[in-house]
Amino acid sequence: GTDPSARAVNQHRTMANDDFQLSRRKALAAVGTIGVASAGAGLGTSAYFSDEESFENNTLTAGSLDLRVRYEASYDSDGAVQNLADSAMGTQDGTPAAMFYDLDDVKPGDSGHVEFCFDIVDNPAYMWACADYSESENGMSEPEMDVDQTPDEGELADSIEARLAYCEEDDGEFIEGDEIVSGSLAEVLDAIRFGSALDGDGVAGLAPGDQSPHDDAVDADPAYVTGACICLFWEIPYETVGNEIQTDSLTMNFEFHALQSRHNDGTTNPCAPTIDTEIGQGFGNVEAFDGESSFARGRFGNNGPSGSWEVAVGPNVSGASTGNYVWTPGTPVPFSYAYDGMGTATFTLDGSSVSETIPAPGGMLAITTKADESTIDIQNLELAFDGVDATLNGPDAITASNDGSGRALSHLAFNTTGADVALPFVLSGDVTVSLQGDFPGNDEGVAFDINV
Repeated sequence: GTDPSARAVNQHRTMANDDFQLSRRKALAAVGTIGVASAGAGLGTSAYFSDEESFENNTLTAGSLDLRVRYEASYDSDGAVQNLADSAMGTQDGTPAAMFYDLDDVKPGDSGHVEFCFDIVDNPAYMWACADYSESENGMSEPEMDVDQTPDEGELADSIEARLAYCEEDDGEFIEGDEIVSGSLAEVLDAIRFGSALDGDGVAGLAPGDQSPHDDAVDADPAYVTGACICLFWEIPYETVGNEIQTDSLTMNFEFHALQSRHNDGTTNPCAPTIDTEIGQGFGNVEAFDGESSFARGRFGNNGPSGSWEVAVGPNVSGASTGNYVWTPGTPVPFSYAYDGMGTATFTLDGSSVSETIPAPGGMLAITTKADESTIDIQNLELAFDGVDATLNGPDAITASNDGSGRALSHLAFNTTGADVALPFVLSGDVTVSLQGDFPGNDEGVAFDINV
């Protein structure tokens, strides 16, 4: 560890590059026998300094807020429980941990857990946890090919049963408290991907702002305060998992944040995503990325309650669900594009909504604006993932305007990832259409697309 008093103000540490890995390396032919796996884990700390200051001879002295994370793990194979004390127990205070959860020969029926406990120096703090993961298929063994029809997609995260819960240790025995979330490992990690507020008293289900800070004194070290620990329990179910996970690998990242509780209402989410944006010319699905899997469009159409459509959403134009809308040129109106995370997209323009089944989004988003003897102006853009507002790092508006031949095309690209848009998300803003006296009146003369 390091001396908290020696740290600089506004220090912020994360563990974004530290991995928790599960891999399947050896393939055995017997049905129900899954071969060899190894696992590792990493964690780190993140601290926002407190605002405690004292004046001594007109000299400003900053207080400190430093987070350390205590961790330990167990592994149960055929009823033989190991506490992994040599490799998977310790304290992290500063430098992120390397691989500390290393398991060999993990089989269906095996299970384990990882416990994280938090100590904060000097100032009571609100704790937040976030996580992400990625998967790889790593080729396919012969027995895996017999049962796995997705050669480019790993199945490990969906095959492991997991639950995240508050917990404590009493005389070497782990006591499980309120459950935070359970399901497949993929579902558990997705649930905290963009931040989960942890309650200092171990009460689950509280909204950000309702949680208690970590403020209990640490008996062994009075300089620190603490609160409820969390445990990730996992199991590879013998009854339902087979050769489909051979050779697959999974990498997880955990991140923990402590924010001072004084002058803080507990709603600030340090795990909220930041998305880079950039303006360019041309179609977003051509210039920003190579093609689109689905789209939504608001266009002038015939500007009537029937006939040519004005709103559409779907995998392509021919497969889109369409509807009508009557524009009022010069008047800003709201729009939103919502993906439910399960294959359905809904596009709403000023109350007129259409929905359609679409392929799973795979990466970047863009908004393309199109104008012929007209102007289309989009402002006040907001993007939220699974109910968590993202910060847009760059432009949050896009305009196309033309007063001549041809059609003006411009786009705003959002540098989202496949993992971002796999969860429910909403892109919203305000759009204004303005027409010139020589507006040609064609359906696509003024329009905007959401490229997915």
